[in-house]
Amino acid sequence: MSKMSTSELRSYQQICGNNGAMLVVACDQRGAMRSLLASDPQQQAAISEHELGQIKADITQYLASKASCVLVDPVCAVPQLVDDGIIARDTALLIGLDASGWDTSPEGYRLSRLVPNVDARRVRELGATGGKIMVYLRSDLPEANRHNIAILRQCAEDFSREDLLLVVEFLTYKLEDETEEAYKEKVPSLIYGGTKICLECGAKVLKLPYPGSPQACAAITELAGDVPWAVLSAGVDHETFLKQVADAMSTGASGVIAGRSLWKDCISLDRSATKAKLESLAIPRLNEIQAVIQQYFNASRHGNKAAAQQVEHV
Repeated sequence: MSKMSTSELRSYQQICGNNGAMLVVACDQRGAMRSLLASDPQQQAAISEHELGQIKADITQYLASKASCVLVDPVCAVPQLVDDGIIARDTALLIGLDASGWDTSPEGYRLSRLVPNVDARRVRELGATGGKIMVYLRSDLPEANRHNIAILRQCAEDFSREDLLLVVEFLTYKLEDETEEAYKEKVPSLIYGGTKICLECGAKVLKLPYPGSPQACAAITELAGDVPWAVLSAGVDHETFLKQVADAMSTGASGVIAGRSLWKDCISLDRSATKAKLESLAIPRLNEIQAVIQQYFNASRHGNKAAAQQVEHV
């Protein structure tokens, strides 16, 4: 099991709230965010990186300031969030390394991509607390994962050399010749298997899809051991996500990394409208998530204590 260094532990403490649990607002999406802002592909393509950056700034200012951390991309969001004084002094900052979208292999497997010229040193230069890498995995098909595992190992080794925290995320996906029913039946085992791959690649903090049930969440906690894991929202509706958060937190998760479920129906190209909806819709949702975390999270059993047990003294 990979252990956090003292520097990585300090960064982990900073992405957690006062109760020791992660509550991270994710807005590192680019393609998904464009699809929420416009339905027509040509209109989506016309939305500039600057416009996306302004929306991410509003999410950071009005929503993430109520959380422990914000996750953004290095294309649209930074260094402006820091240079323009938008991110609050006590809000931690994670920067995503993964590029928007994916390539496809001849066999139909998703091949993850990285944002060019963004490594651990660049993440540190941008003022971040740490980085986040997302790769696509099909744990039932070893040949589908070689490219993505290589990217994951590369990033883990780079961040370890820089002694900077890296949050590891994976997503699974349906194959073209697979029915929706067959895929859904496999999801819990795919998430369990993907988690195992990430741990084998050196993950020290995990951002994971909801694995399907409280029992599946408990299995993830047992597999992860002392490695903290946060459940991601994957854009599900808020009420569904609250139940998923309860399932995860009650069975040993160490927090939440939530994106679209918080703000997907709040953002627009009209910044005044975005601000109003973030305040009236997204902040109450965030407060409800925080209440669920607080209900189940025992800081003496999880969070900083669990992370402290990982500290590697050298």
